[in-house]
Amino acid sequence: MKVACVGGGPAGLYFSILMKRQNPSHDITVYERNAAGSTYGWGVTYWGSLIDSLHVHDPESAVAISENSVRWSDGIAHVGDRKTVHHGDTGFGIGRRRLLGILTERARALGVRVEFEHTITDAAELPDAELVVACDGVGSALRERHAGHFGTESTAGHNTYIWLGTTKIFDSFTFAFVETEHGWIWCYAYGFSENGSTCIVECSPATWTGLGLDKACEADGLALLERLFAGPLDGHRLIGRAHADGSAQWLNFRTLTNRTWHHGNLVLLGDAAHTTHYSIGAGTTLALEDAIALAGALRGHSGGHSREHGRGGSDVHAELRPALVQYERERRSALLPVQSAARYSAQWYENLPRYIHLDPPQMFALLGQRHSPLLPHIPPQLYYRIDRAAEQLEALRRLKRWLGPRVARTLHARSRASGG
Repeated sequence: MKVACVGGGPAGLYFSILMKRQNPSHDITVYERNAAGSTYGWGVTYWGSLIDSLHVHDPESAVAISENSVRWSDGIAHVGDRKTVHHGDTGFGIGRRRLLGILTERARALGVRVEFEHTITDAAELPDAELVVACDGVGSALRERHAGHFGTESTAGHNTYIWLGTTKIFDSFTFAFVETEHGWIWCYAYGFSENGSTCIVECSPATWTGLGLDKACEADGLALLERLFAGPLDGHRLIGRAHADGSAQWLNFRTLTNRTWHHGNLVLLGDAAHTTHYSIGAGTTLALEDAIALAGALRGHSGGHSREHGRGGSDVHAELRPALVQYERERRSALLPVQSAARYSAQWYENLPRYIHLDPPQMFALLGQRHSPLLPHIPPQLYYRIDRAAEQLEALRRLKRWLGPRVARTLHARSRASGG
């Protein structure tokens, strides 16, 4: 099969690796619009279950990713001058540039062509490709060419955030909440190498404008943030990635969905198909899992011989369709709980004043429970007591798991009926 992957992120590169492993005769090219090594972002996170899955599907890249990752098992929350520690599951961080380098090297070793500084904005530019994989991100140009067919919907989040790096090496996943005269501002920080960490700063629009961050150039904005988070940063500097005009890259997170994920021989992968709020740290994992599912659905597909048999493009599309339908069905089902968790996680931060004045251990416990559909509808201290009791009583724990989604669906339906 002749395959073109548009976008050289984790999804497209890993998909190309898996397809080459399945059948070395596949003709695969990955097109990346940026130069090699010029990736955005600092570090990404993942959990142990992902590396286990990667070992199953391509041990070589899994070993390289694992060896280049840092790990932590504690979460730390700073609330003003108070601090609390939570001992939890082991998490991992790896520099995005290093991750892409590992996947690029592995793909090329298997015979994949990776072409940098090559922009593709329309699948029609790839007439010989039997399968075109749109893995060109949330703003996918290939998807937007057929936005009506895909049924793309994008919803902007309430809070404002910025993705930064720092020279401070965090050896735990760290949250820091700082109160200002204009409201709370907070960061999530985690190490991704021996040389740096990621630091994502978030706040409400009122706090953002009140602090003057909406008008500050990047240098002035970083200086202010360094003062606000001086404690957790231990005096280290923050590193940004300014726009060409010097302004900082503050954003509102876009939750993106599509009614369908494929059109003819064009299929969406990763952020081009769906996004989940960064506060659950699942973006890279979901992209790699998409790649695994698509490659699995295409395994044994015979469409690669279509030209030899004299069949045209519509026949190729018909042959592909069952595999693409299977991929979409599998991933939609797997994404449902993750998307729900991401939605409630984002809402927890948007309603931070509801939780921030609890005692730090209670606040941190509810931070860990922010994915719960019940939490927004029960007084925080009562929820905390129920949650602690549920840890001791299996029957109460089962009731909590059963009741949460049902209460959430009922309240959501009432809100929609009332126009809220």
